[in-house]
Amino acid sequence: MTRKRKIIAITGTRAEYGLATSIFRAIENHPKLELGLIVTGMHLSHEFGYTIREIKKDKFKIVAKINNLAKTDKGRMMVQVVGQCLLGLVGVLEKIKPDILFILTDLGHTLAGAIAGAYMNIPVAHLHGGDVSGSVDDSVRHAITKLSHIHFPATKNSAERIIKMGEEPWRIYIVGAPGLDVILNSELIPHQKVAKKYELNFLQPVLLAIQHSVTTEAEDASNQMKETMEAIKELGYQTILIYPNADAGGRRMIRVIQKYRKYPFIRIYKNIPRQDYLSLMKRADVMVGNSSSGIIEAPSFKLPVVNIGTRQQGRERAGNVIDVGYNKNQIKRAIKKSLFDQKFQAKLRKITNPYGDGKTGPRIAKILSKIKINEKLLQKRLTY
Repeated sequence: MTRKRKIIAITGTRAEYGLATSIFRAIENHPKLELGLIVTGMHLSHEFGYTIREIKKDKFKIVAKINNLAKTDKGRMMVQVVGQCLLGLVGVLEKIKPDILFILTDLGHTLAGAIAGAYMNIPVAHLHGGDVSGSVDDSVRHAITKLSHIHFPATKNSAERIIKMGEEPWRIYIVGAPGLDVILNSELIPHQKVAKKYELNFLQPVLLAIQHSVTTEAEDASNQMKETMEAIKELGYQTILIYPNADAGGRRMIRVIQKYRKYPFIRIYKNIPRQDYLSLMKRADVMVGNSSSGIIEAPSFKLPVVNIGTRQQGRERAGNVIDVGYNKNQIKRAIKKSLFDQKFQAKLRKITNPYGDGKTGPRIAKILSKIKINEKLLQKRLTY
């Protein structure tokens, strides 16, 4: 019997894991592939919801855990987190000996994985390369691209950026965004159950809020969060608010958020399961904050998004997004426009999602099962 190809993936945040579940399931179900997960970061923190429980509930095989969560909001701690993850990966990868290391997006543990794979002659497959956004994420994402051997951009535009970075076209496969797989291929939770679980009245406006810190603006994170919270407070609409990531500035934002627990219409959660989150996206009237899910997944629900600040600057988008600054009055006006502007609502009904067809997981699994692992794959060359 032919040995299955061993695919090891690294996951460190709830959002990243939620995006990747369709890929993990497709790899797990492929007859020629074997999946293992290295779990790190926020997944192992009770402060951020201890989301390793979701991974265990989904019954994916966890091959290693690396504790490396930043303990403070300082930028230097993010550097230490990358270093700790890198040190932990060395022993794990040496023991497991994966055929391919699969990494996602633009995070610290992703960068650590790309570095480890490049030095240890393990082919690195990277999802969502070539995207454009704000903060340090852009630089990290592009650095990961140069360290990776197989590229899985979501769109044609992202693929073209990867080619412009000097990457060989044969390494690049346009696969779409995996976040759409669940949206387009599975039944979400009925709205009555969502309403009961989260104490919502869908006959009245419902906001879904998730705002992360911008690493290059970490010192302003508290004030940025306060502007958003004040806008939500003054409007008085039902709001489901989810904690930010554990990036520099994130805990400062959480301290601001905690001050608004006294308002009964604002319900605050450390984490929300992926199926619940998508079900809330389907039923919410407006999404507020700066999550990439507002750019990538929300168009599939025709969900308007008030995108705040610079975190998603330059990212390819549909017509559901209203961009505003870190200003309470701008945020309030944009939310009202999303809810009540008939021209905007008519435009919203006609949008299409540029991020794919909901078949990303099976597409990636097929490529990983067939791609030749040889010297040509490992020996990267510039095209210019």
